[in-house]
Amino acid sequence: MTVRLTVAQALVRFLSVQYSERDGVRQRLIAGCLGIFGHGNVAGVGQALLQSELEDPKALPYILARNEQAMVHTAAAFARTTNRLQTYACTASIGPGSTNMITGAALATVNRLPVLLLPSDTFVTRVASPVLQELENFGAGDINVNDAFRPVSRYFDRVSRPEQLPSALMNAMRVLTDPVETGAVTLALPQDVQAEAFDWPDELFAEREWHVARPLPETTILDRAAELIRNSRRPLIVAGGGVAYSEANDVLRTFAEATGVPVGESQAGKGSLPYDHPQSLGAVGSTGTTAANAVARSADLVIGIGTRYADFTTASRTAFQNPDVRFVNINVARFDGGKHAGLPVVADAREALAALTAKLDGWSVGDEYRAETHRLAQEWDATVERTYNPPAEVTEKLATGLLTQGEVLGCVNELSDPRDVVVCAAGSMPGDLHKLWRTRDGKGYHVEYGYSCMGYEIAGGIGVRLGAPDRDVFVLVGDGSYLMMSSELATAVQENLKIIVVLVQNHGFASIGALSESLGSQRFGTAYRKRTGDGRLDGDYLPVDLAANVRSFGVEVIDVHSRAELEKAIQTAKAATGPIAIHVTTDPLIGAPDSESWWDVPVSEVSTLESTAAARAAYEESKKAQHSYLAPVEGDS
Repeated sequence: MTVRLTVAQALVRFLSVQYSERDGVRQRLIAGCLGIFGHGNVAGVGQALLQSELEDPKALPYILARNEQAMVHTAAAFARTTNRLQTYACTASIGPGSTNMITGAALATVNRLPVLLLPSDTFVTRVASPVLQELENFGAGDINVNDAFRPVSRYFDRVSRPEQLPSALMNAMRVLTDPVETGAVTLALPQDVQAEAFDWPDELFAEREWHVARPLPETTILDRAAELIRNSRRPLIVAGGGVAYSEANDVLRTFAEATGVPVGESQAGKGSLPYDHPQSLGAVGSTGTTAANAVARSADLVIGIGTRYADFTTASRTAFQNPDVRFVNINVARFDGGKHAGLPVVADAREALAALTAKLDGWSVGDEYRAETHRLAQEWDATVERTYNPPAEVTEKLATGLLTQGEVLGCVNELSDPRDVVVCAAGSMPGDLHKLWRTRDGKGYHVEYGYSCMGYEIAGGIGVRLGAPDRDVFVLVGDGSYLMMSSELATAVQENLKIIVVLVQNHGFASIGALSESLGSQRFGTAYRKRTGDGRLDGDYLPVDLAANVRSFGVEVIDVHSRAELEKAIQTAKAATGPIAIHVTTDPLIGAPDSESWWDVPVSEVSTLESTAAARAAYEESKKAQHSYLAPVEGDS
């Protein structure tokens, strides 16, 4: 039997009956569709979504977004919150509407997060070429702007004929549900093909269940990993996002308690252990704790679990200084498992850890090492406490009405519930959160730092709230990132999605300002100031009223000018039933405690500026500590 539908109608009906399954638990794979309509999709996907909504509003719910990049961030955040078992589709119009999604696609693919992108394409028939917003390529007639999605997508296809749709959809679902291959999936849809009718087999619209696998480790490789661990004296675990996605937190806790191996966390892996667990060292790397970084420097074995070893995690390959350090890498992706010439244990994190725990039964690190790592963690926690509650010699330096950023983070951390989620992505706050935030729940920390995309925060907070409607979501965003992409506040109001936006005003790009200063560039071009008569941007701060801007979206704003007012505002926000914001001003020159670590950002080799010359000398000294990490593990040839 067949049913006659347009390509867009068939697409929508197919997506509404796709499910993912893992460990016997089944859920909708495509929870809904985010979109903005234009002439490329309004009569195709737009019409199909309307028809679907009138037939069954729950089949594939549609959410009107305000910015195409932002809606992809929302889908990615939702996918991360649901451990990559669900996502949203995103539809956009031809031309700029679709290419606006490219940054979101890159973010999703970098972070290994499944999102389904449906950019509209130009006419396949070319009967009216060039149509509005069409790129004409002088050297090739079959290229258009959507080909730019290819390098940032894990799978790309262009549906130029109705007959191509079934195979494109099957490949798309395969990649979305593959823990190794997942990322942005792009199906480019020419606008004339979207509206074309075809007789589809009924089987295309039957419910389908896509199994999300848990690959098991090879016994021989597992034995070698266990032997390396038994022979180590100062092992360290680096927990990455794979711990969360495989739901391995409990198994990791059991492993750490049984063996005494301490745990450092990447940005994506933060929350793998509660902050006060005896084996928890907190963040590791360039934005890490002094505890984790001290242990990392002397570690003779690094056990990476679900980490891709980004440069912040390895402090640009300076974190692990032991000349005999070796790596055991547990990862579903062989690509990541083989990094740093490590022993690749290609497997699901939960399954591999459970098997390793059994093989290491009776083995533990020495009592002295346990005591040392616990002492270092306690010392760092005391540093966090002083940052959350700064002493008088710090607060006395503040102008009236200003707080330190550490105080703001501390208030939110201490007054939020353990299951509440903090969301951030760019600026100085992600680094401060990584080292300072006391995680109490495995899903309570959501910082996008694989792509560190300014503007992610509010859109990402909406995605987190959609994925975890029973948790309060605190969106921490600086003025720089807020001004990049605040438009999704309208979406939060439209859907009455409660997100608590903590908008931190520090009059510029605080993170890049501090980085600029450390590189000898004197914070040039990083403050929001007026131009003066001599042509420089070093005049008064801009009189931008961010609180008024937030209110213009219909969001309640609480202005705070003291610690007491901030604490009261957080309590008020917790009791709210819809989106709400807290506006606070901080001093950008009072930074977080040092990580005693490094990040490789090149400094000008020659300069007439003394500050730059001094920074270059320091840079060259730091470069001496970089390692290739190419030493083979025992038994490798």
